[in-house]
Amino acid sequence: MIDYGLQGRVALVTGGGGGIGRASALAFARSGASVVVSDVDDGQGSETVHLIRSRGGNAIYSRCDVSDPAQVQGMVASAVDTFGRLDCAFNNAGINSIMLDEYDDEVWSRAISVNLTGVMMCMREAAAVMVKQGGGAIVNTASINGVVGNPGQPAYTAAKHGVVGLTRHGALRWASSGIRVNAVCPGVIDTPMTEQVAADPALRAMIEGMTPIGRMGRAEEVAEAVVWLCSDAASFVTGHPLLVDGGATAI
Repeated sequence: MIDYGLQGRVALVTGGGGGIGRASALAFARSGASVVVSDVDDGQGSETVHLIRSRGGNAIYSRCDVSDPAQVQGMVASAVDTFGRLDCAFNNAGINSIMLDEYDDEVWSRAISVNLTGVMMCMREAAAVMVKQGGGAIVNTASINGVVGNPGQPAYTAAKHGVVGLTRHGALRWASSGIRVNAVCPGVIDTPMTEQVAADPALRAMIEGMTPIGRMGRAEEVAEAVVWLCSDAASFVTGHPLLVDGGATAI
């Protein structure tokens, strides 16, 4: 794994209790950043903090439902109160939704609230801190469903397309303040969110067959992209939806 030189910086990761969020929190810590791990699952979030500390890193846990503006404000405030600044914000928290042939109002509302509005609120609060301190880097989790269509996930697809648009908006709005805003667009990644699908050998084989590299992605592979986007190595990259999909959207 690469050390991206984030010593002295502070990173916030939402959805940090598992999957891509946990892998990214560990990657930030490995590169020297102090990490604020946020999740709605206290046990999982605290476990990520324990993993970071057991490896010599510095981390705290801050519980947050990103669909609640007051909790988002409290989460960002806890980062600043504890570490004095906020340099990197990975707005990763999200939920899956599969509605097939129906548009269920409750499912739609919750998916948009967490996957799009939650990202907006986290981005807004992080940027407010970064403007005052003179810069920072924000990465939002979109999806390959943010750049292509999906017939079985209308709410998820709409939300993730929205995240890509929101990312480009943020990049333009805050460029003059020294803030870069990018997105990662993962393909099918082998995480707890996809384990139910991956457990079915036929479905897993189908997914792997749709990916030119021939396998599902690993959370650590997305994490590397996230930390790179937050590092000085990506200093001229902003407004970009970075595909981490094994070639799935190149077909």
